Amino acid sequence: MKRTNIYVDGFNLYYGALKNTPYKWLNLLEFCQRLLPKNNIHQIKYFSAKVSARPQDPDQPVRQQTFWRALKTLPNLSIIEGSFLSHPVKMPLAESTKGKRVNPVWVMKTEEKGSDVNLATHLINDAHNKDFDIAVMITNDSDLLEPMRIVREELGLPVGIINPQQKPSFQLQSKASFIKSVRPWVLKSSQFPETLTDTDGLFSKPKAW
Repeated sequence: MKRTNIYVDGFNLYYGALKNTPYKWLNLLEFCQRLLPKNNIHQIKYFSAKVSARPQDPDQPVRQQTFWRALKTLPNLSIIEGSFLSHPVKMPLAESTKGKRVNPVWVMKTEEKGSDVNLATHLINDAHNKDFDIAVMITNDSDLLEPMRIVREELGLPVGIINPQQKPSFQLQSKASFIKSVRPWVLKSSQFPETLTDTDGLFSKPKAW
C-alpha cells in the first residue's frame, strides 16, 4: 500500500460538504480510509483558521475548538493554522430595481488568510522530501492548481482530488491524477463517537451540532 498524504482545505470542506448537515463531527482518518481503501494514510494535514464569535452565533469558536480537539486524537493528523483578517471596505448594495442608483456603504469584510498558501507549501515541501508516494487534496479551490501541477509534472508524483463541492473545478479536474466526490453515506459512516477522551479527559460532541 502506497504512503498517502492528505491535505485538507478545512473551510472548503466545511462549506462544500458539511455545513447544514448532521455530519460535522467528522473523523477525517475514517473518512479518508473509506474513500481510499487501498492506500496507507501516512499523514493528514488540516489547514484552517480560528473563527471568532459573532452576535448571531457566539458559540461558534467553542464548537470549532471542540472539533479540533477531536481531530487531535488522531495520531497522524496535524492542524496548520492560518488567520482571519477583518477590515472595513466600501461596497455597493445589490440593486433591487434595475437601473436604480445605489450609494456604496461601509461594511466589515472578513477574509481567511494563509491556508491555501500553507497547503501549497506543505504539499511541495513534502514532495521534495519524498514524504509520500501519493498526495490527495481535499479541496475544490482552483488556486491550488499550480502547486499540484509542480508536484505532478516536475516532481513526478501523483496528486488526487477529493472534491467536497457539488461541481468539481474544471482546472483541478484537468490536472488531477484522479478525482473522487464526497458522498453523504461516507460522511455518515465516518463520524467520531459522541464522547471522546484525550489527555485532558472526557469531552463530547457539541449539542448544537
